[in-house]
Order: sequence, then structure tokens, then C-alpha cells
Amino acid sequence: MTDQTRSNGGETHQTTDDTEQTMTTAQGAPIADDQNSLKAGPRGPVLLEDHVMREKIFHFDHERIPERVVHARGYGAHGYFEVIDSIPELTAADLFQRKGKKTPVFVRFSTVAGNEGSPDLARDVRGFAVKFYTQQGNWDLVGNNIPVFFIQDAIKFPDLIHAAKPAPDRAFPQAQTAHDNFWDFASLTPESMHMIMWIMSDRAIPRSFRMMEGFGVHTFRLVNADGASTFVKFHWKPKLGMQSVVWNEALKINGADPDFHRRDLWAAIDSGDYPEWELGVQVFDQEFADSFAFDVLDATKLIPEEEVPIRIIGRMVLDNNVDNFFAETEQVAFCTQNIVPGIDFTNDPLLQGRNFSYLDTQTKRLGGPNFTHIPINAPRCPFHHFQQDGHMAMHNPKGRANYEPNSWGEDGGPRENPAQGFRSYPEPMEGNKGRIRPESFADHYSQARQFYISQAPVEQKHMADALTFELSKVGRMDIRERMVGHLRLIDEGLAEAVAEGIGLPEMPDKAEPAKAPVTDLPESPALSIVRNAPGSFRGRKLGLFVADGSDADLVNAMMEAAKAEGAMVEIVAPHVAGAELSDGERLEAQQKIDGGPSVLYDAVAIILDDKAGKTLSEDKTAQDFVSDAFAHAKFIAHTEAVQPLFETVGIAGKLDDGVVMLSDKADAEAFIETCRALRFWDRAPVNTN
Repeated sequence: MTDQTRSNGGETHQTTDDTEQTMTTAQGAPIADDQNSLKAGPRGPVLLEDHVMREKIFHFDHERIPERVVHARGYGAHGYFEVIDSIPELTAADLFQRKGKKTPVFVRFSTVAGNEGSPDLARDVRGFAVKFYTQQGNWDLVGNNIPVFFIQDAIKFPDLIHAAKPAPDRAFPQAQTAHDNFWDFASLTPESMHMIMWIMSDRAIPRSFRMMEGFGVHTFRLVNADGASTFVKFHWKPKLGMQSVVWNEALKINGADPDFHRRDLWAAIDSGDYPEWELGVQVFDQEFADSFAFDVLDATKLIPEEEVPIRIIGRMVLDNNVDNFFAETEQVAFCTQNIVPGIDFTNDPLLQGRNFSYLDTQTKRLGGPNFTHIPINAPRCPFHHFQQDGHMAMHNPKGRANYEPNSWGEDGGPRENPAQGFRSYPEPMEGNKGRIRPESFADHYSQARQFYISQAPVEQKHMADALTFELSKVGRMDIRERMVGHLRLIDEGLAEAVAEGIGLPEMPDKAEPAKAPVTDLPESPALSIVRNAPGSFRGRKLGLFVADGSDADLVNAMMEAAKAEGAMVEIVAPHVAGAELSDGERLEAQQKIDGGPSVLYDAVAIILDDKAGKTLSEDKTAQDFVSDAFAHAKFIAHTEAVQPLFETVGIAGKLDDGVVMLSDKADAEAFIETCRALRFWDRAPVNTN
């Protein structure tokens, strides 16, 4: 291309030739000068008639739409859903009819409590919302990474969120529940106790979106072509297995990289390591629902996998990042009411309220009723209706008729289709109107206890620590005591550990349960992350710390072993320019040591020569790299020259089987195999209460 220039008022600007796109206004009018506003003379006032400037600033002023009240912090990607096991006997939904059928999807992951600018690793529920662009319309499976919820009735949702959000008088804390308002609400809302156990567990600080489960939360119905109904709960199972971080690690990741989850998802898809989940269903009939110990319409309860096994029916692969975050991720509108023929609602009162709330919210956020005209929200199948006009309407009915019924024949527009159209399941209804909670919703502690006893000892310790931390941020003693009173109905040892942690002078009385909890529910091993470790290091990230003089053979062996496992490697060095290895070759680094702390990696390998080992033993960031990795129970590989660094940070006499010496290629391969356990939990203290 040949550069062309022009002069205007003494300034020179580059112009364009025919090989480049011409800048235009939003109306398509070509722009001659995007550098200067229209003025009355070189130093005169700007003229009101400058339509280019006015349009540009007008649009800038309106770039931000209201952020979501909840789930504001989100990240999304495109992909597809593929049927593995078709289920026409259960549902008439087109997307489940044929093995191998693929349906486009868009997925948005999110946190609940924080604002759009909050960090990714806040302790919080994670949204897991999937929009299926089916041939029968859009189906939105709007769930979380936790299968239960805080409340049983949607009328309490504003109270829950108000209590969890920053206090209205002081506007803090952000993206945290560690404050008086939340725990005051929780301690006065016993139905939240099951969910409290989940958010105080490691599920609330996942390692990656790619490594967390997803749940539809509610009980839905599947309806087949004959009109027969089956209850269903939806589950997403990550192919990489589940993994979380530890709390101290989460705090440091938020400081080192507040976009940790976003960056992780983007990088995985961008590199071709596409995240994948299996879609499973728990299906059961009315007989099971009647005999189950809890009400299947109660969103604070789950059905253990041991009682109703999960049937895997499909897989979801995310294989495309968005082209524009705002146009897609920020403007995507999920609504629980978006279902298709073959899927139907139940009378879950939380779900019923969500069906109103989501539609109302999207109308507010996106400016009016035509948010379905935005490409990310538009169906990808033919659609026809008489809805018209409104804010930002992109298309209106054609022809004379904009009403139905009409007598205009073929020109009269769309008509109902009794054979193919959506029909609600004709569930019998009875009873008097009233504002009442059913007695079958009254047990608030039994499944909370079941979840706790199903965790591995190290996970139970993390839960006790999390409760201690959160309640230590609560100023009022009566709130702390009320919460410990609830914990006594879940597990006495847990309550004692928390009471000791927050320094209660004596144990408070147990809470008065609306219904006596069942204390002999069996453990459900499927509820534990540690007990369901994937046995693979695939998809994880190794931090490889090198410096000038590092053994090239060992470095290459470690990189090859990690690649063979399907893991990522990030090179960390004292300088971002990298390091000159022992063979004279320079290895570029992705991170300078103070910008690549060990909290960003699932395991670390430190390959240094004697000179670098001695020098870096005096470097504070190198010390933190090692001490944090050790404290967070990570696997550590090292050369002999790293010993001075171990001595400086005080772990030389504490080295265990999770710290592996490197001498040759075989050691590198063995280390990566060791990393398949993900953490060396034997190094972590457990709750002995």
C-alpha cells in the first residue's frame, strides 16, 4: 500500500487507498476526518451541525448498558451440543431425537454477587447458563455450578441478593458474603443451610470454568410425543474433572490476575484445547417423587446420584471465542422461560418466579422487548409472529395483517400449529389459594449434613476454615452465635471448630428446627471434589521456572512430558526476555517471576544451576514462588541447585513425596505422572474435631 497524506491546518494525516475499508458514520456516510471536530475557524467554537462528532460522542455516552443485578461478572463462548444417547422415549424435543445430532450453543459463566469489575476468584456461586439454538426455538438451561439454592420461594430472591451485595449505606464489601448483612439474613433463613455448606466448600472457588460441574438446579419435566411426562434434573460433567483452588491461593490469584478464569477459558479455546462437558440427566417418575425423602420441587434439595444414577445423553464442546465481548457475552439474554416442545416446567416456586424475573430483567437491561432481535439472542430457526414495533425493532410483520385470527388467507401471516406447537403438560391442580410453604419443604438440615459428611477430611477442614473466616468478618456476636447454633444441627464437630475459630466463650444453643433433621443419611461420594479426582494432568498448567544456565535437556524433557500429557507449560524467568539455557539457546519466557507467581499454576518445576540457585535464594519473588507452592500443597519438581532456596524459605527440612528431585528425562516424565493427583493433600492439615 502506498501512504498518502493530506494537510489540514498545519497537521498531517494518513489517508486511505482503495485497499482499505473506509470509515463511515453509523448511517454509512463516509468520514473524511476523524481527528478534528468541525469548528468556526481554527480556534473557534465547535459547531452544532457536526453530525460526525455528535454521533460519535452520543454513542460513546451510551456504550454501557445497565449491568446485570446478579451474574454481572461473566464470560462466554460458542460451541455445540452433540447427542450421544438419543432419548425420544422421554422427550419430543428435537435436539434429543437422533444420535450424532449437533445443536449450536452459547455458554456464559459468571459469578453472582460481584459487579462487572470484580475479580474472578471471589468465593461465590458460578452461573452456568447454556443457550441451545434448536430447530424448535431457543432453549435456555440457566443453571449454576451448585445443584441447590439458598431459598425455596422466589419472593425471597430480592432479600437474598440485597443481603449479599454491598451494604447500601457504605457500598462495601464488594463480591463477598463475609459481612453482617449476609450472615444476618442466612442465620434467620434456615432453608439456606444446605446452600451455605456448598458455598463454604471448595465448589465456590473453582480452578477453572473448564473444571466445574453445572446443574439445572430445578426439577423440570420431559414430555414425549405421546404426552407422557417424566421428571428430570440436568447435570453438566466436565471431561477434565473437577478442581478447585484453596482460599489463600484464591486471594493471591485475585491480586496477580483478577481475570484468571476469563484468561484460562480464552487461552484454552484459542489454543485448540476445547473445553468439553457431558450432559447427564436424572430421570424419575411420580412414584419416586412421592417416595423420596424430600420434595423434588424444593430447590434447596438434590437427589443423590447414588439414588438416581445420572444417564449421559450428550456432550458439549466450546470451540469458538466471541468476536466481540459486548455484542455477544454482555448482550446475551438468558431466560428460564425459554423452553421448547418436549421440555416443561414444574411447580417449583423458585423456578416459577425466575420465569417472570429473567424476562423482566432482560427487557430493562437491553432497552425494550426487542432484545431477541440482537443476533446473539435471535433464534437460528425460522420464526414468525405478529409482535411489532417497540424500542429498537429490527423487523416487523410484512403485509396487511398484524393480528390473528384474520381472513387474509396466504397473506394473513402465521397460524397456530396444534400438531407441532408447544403444549403444557396437563398436570392436575387442586387446593386453596394462599401464601403458604408446604410441610414437605420444612427439613433444612438433613441434606446439609449429608453434603458435609460426604467431603474428604481436607475438604471438611476447608469448610470449617471458610466459615471461620466469614464469621470473623461479622461484627455482631448474636449473628455469629445464631450461625453456630445452626451448624450444631449439621455437625457438632464442625460447629465446635468454627466456635473455637471465632472465639465464642461458650457453645450457643442449637437452633430450633421446623422439622427434626435426619442424621443417618448415607454419604454421597459424588458430592466430593477430592474423592472424584480425574487422575489426569491434562488441561492443567505447569509453571516452569528457569534462569540463565538452566539444564537444557531437563527443561526440554519437562516440556515434552507436559505436552504428552496434554498439559500447558508457561515459562517463568527472572526477566521476561527469558533465559539462556546450558546449550546456549535462549528460551523465551511468558512471565517475569514477579508477574508469574506459583498461584497461577497447578504444579511447578524449578530448574536452576548452582549460580542461579544461590542468587535467587535471596530474591523475594522467587522465595514467594516456592513457599506459596509448598503451602498450597502443589507438586514441586526441582534440581539440586534449588536447595538454597528451600533453606531460605524454611522448608528444606519439611520436603515430602510431593517434592520431586530432577536428574534426567525419566524424572521429568515421572513428575508429570505424579501431578495427575493434582495436589499433595497429605501436606495439608485436616480438621481433627
